[in-house]
Amino acid sequence: MFDNPDEDRVEEDRADRPLKPALLNGFRRRCPNCGSGPVLKGYLTVRARCCVCGEELQHARADDAPAYLTILLVGHLMAPFLHVVFVAFRPPPMVLATIFCTACVALSLYLLPRLKGMVVAFQWARRMHGF
Repeated sequence: MFDNPDEDRVEEDRADRPLKPALLNGFRRRCPNCGSGPVLKGYLTVRARCCVCGEELQHARADDAPAYLTILLVGHLMAPFLHVVFVAFRPPPMVLATIFCTACVALSLYLLPRLKGMVVAFQWARRMHGF
């Protein structure tokens, strides 16, 4: 009979937020809400709130997910490449180990904060863990 504006606001708050833009912002290590402010302070510490839009980010609980995803991606990217390089060029074992160990560490260090940003953005978009 009568429309209650508070009920509309509650339903709107419960609705899922757009996932794809949030994940892209997370990969860029930006706030999933505004896309401008940094989501991390330092290398892996999640900010309490966005310094641009004020979105609270302290509720994020990424735990071990970014590390697992990093290991999964680096392993799946480097293993076939290692096989192709070994079969095609037959480098000495120490050269191969040095190059691929360095590449694995570099790729892991590059991906880890970006995947953490994506995990935080996924939780924000799905309203998980207090968002």
